[in-house]
Amino acid sequence: MIVSSAFAGKRYAVLGLARSGLTSVETLLASGAQVTAWDNREEARATLEGRATIADPLTIDLAGFDGVVVSPGVPLNRHPIADYARAAGVPVIGDIELFAQARGDLPAHRVVAITGTNGKSTTTALVHHLCKSASLPVRMGGNIGLPVLGQEPLPAGGVYVLELSSYQIDLTYGLAADVAALINLSPDHLDRYDGFAGYAASKARLFAMQRADQHAVFGCGDPHTLRIAEDVAAGRSAGFVHVVDPAALAGQADWPSLQGPHNLQNAAIAVEIARLLGLNESQWRPALRSFKGLPHRMERVAEARGVLFINDSKATNPASTAPALAAFPRIHWIVGGLPKGDDLDECAPFFDHVVAAYTIGEAGPRFAEILEPVMPVSRSEMLCDAVSQAIAAARPGDVVMLSPACASFDQFRDFEARGDAFRQIVEALTGGPGEG
Repeated sequence: MIVSSAFAGKRYAVLGLARSGLTSVETLLASGAQVTAWDNREEARATLEGRATIADPLTIDLAGFDGVVVSPGVPLNRHPIADYARAAGVPVIGDIELFAQARGDLPAHRVVAITGTNGKSTTTALVHHLCKSASLPVRMGGNIGLPVLGQEPLPAGGVYVLELSSYQIDLTYGLAADVAALINLSPDHLDRYDGFAGYAASKARLFAMQRADQHAVFGCGDPHTLRIAEDVAAGRSAGFVHVVDPAALAGQADWPSLQGPHNLQNAAIAVEIARLLGLNESQWRPALRSFKGLPHRMERVAEARGVLFINDSKATNPASTAPALAAFPRIHWIVGGLPKGDDLDECAPFFDHVVAAYTIGEAGPRFAEILEPVMPVSRSEMLCDAVSQAIAAARPGDVVMLSPACASFDQFRDFEARGDAFRQIVEALTGGPGEG
C-alpha cells in the first residue's frame, strides 16, 4: 500500500466504498489522516466500523476538511456533493489525485498516464508488459481495475502506468505525468458533459497538468485527437509532442493478440511510450509477440473445427466495435445489449466483413432493422441462442465474435459477466477452449 506524510493530520471524507474508495480510505488511515466514510451499502460501511467515522458527507459540516474523495462513478454534474463541497471550499478529488499528492514520498519514479475513448486498457497493459519484459520495475493501475494506492511502492527507477478515464481526470489536479497519451476521441459518456466539446476538454486536462518538459503522445486516427495535439504542441518545446504513425510500425502479423488496425495504433503508441522510457527495439519488439491481451478485449477464448471464437465484450459502443470488425474478413457478429445510441454508423464501413449478425438484448430489434437490409440477421435475443446459432452457421476460417457495441446492464451485471458467460457457453458447446 502507498502511504504518505502528505495526509498526516488532515481530514477527508470518502464517498463510495468500492475498490478505489476503500483503498483510498486505507491509504489515508495508514497515513495518519482522519476519515469520514460513506456508502449506500450497509455491508460496505460495516467494513470500516471503529476505524473511520461513518457518515454521509452531505449530512455533515465539511468546513475544515482537506478533500472529499469520490468514486469516478459519481456523476459530478448531477450529484449534490459537488455543490455542497464547493460551498464549503473543499476540493472534490479522486484516488489518482491522492496518488499525485503522495508522489513526493515515493522513491524516484516516472508516471505514464494513458487515456482515450477506446483502446486505453489494451495500451496500458501493453506498456506494462513492455516495461516488465525489459526488467523495468513497473506497476499498473487506475481505470484498468487496480487501485494504484493499494499496490506496493516501486523501488527507485520504477514506472507507474495508469489508465485514466475522463471521470478520473475530472477528479485529478496535480498528476503531471512524465508521459501522457491520448489514443483517440469519439462521442461517449455525453450524459456527464456539456456535449462532445466538454468530454474532449476533460481528456485535454491530462496534458494541462503536465510541465512543458514532459512528453505527450497522440494517436492520429481522428481529427479531435489531432486538434488537441496541436493545442498541446503550441505550448511545448520541439521534441515533447509525438503523433504516432501506425503504418511505420512493421511486424503486426507476428503479434497474435494485437490484430486489427486499432491494435496497430495501440501498439504504435505503446512503443513510442516505451521508447520515451528508454527501451530500445531489441527490448520492445519481442515483447509485442508475447503480449497475451486482456480478458474481454479481442480475447481468443477457443478454436474449434477451424472456427475462432473472440470475446470482445468490453466493446460497449459502436466506435469500439468498429475496429474489431475490421480485424477479420469473415465474422459471425453477436451484437446488442443496452444501447448508448440509436445507430451503428461507425461500424458500417466494415459490414462487408460480417457473414451474419445475431442480435441480442434491448438493442436487438433496432439493430436488426439497421442490419437486415445489408446482411443476414438472426434475432436471437439471448446470448446463448446467438452463440448456438453462430456455431451452427460458421465454417472453417470464420470467426464468431461477441462485440456488442452496447452496455451490458440489460441482461448482465457488467461487461465482465457478459464476457464470462460467452466463454462458458462457447466451451460448453464446442467441448473446450482448445478443441478442434
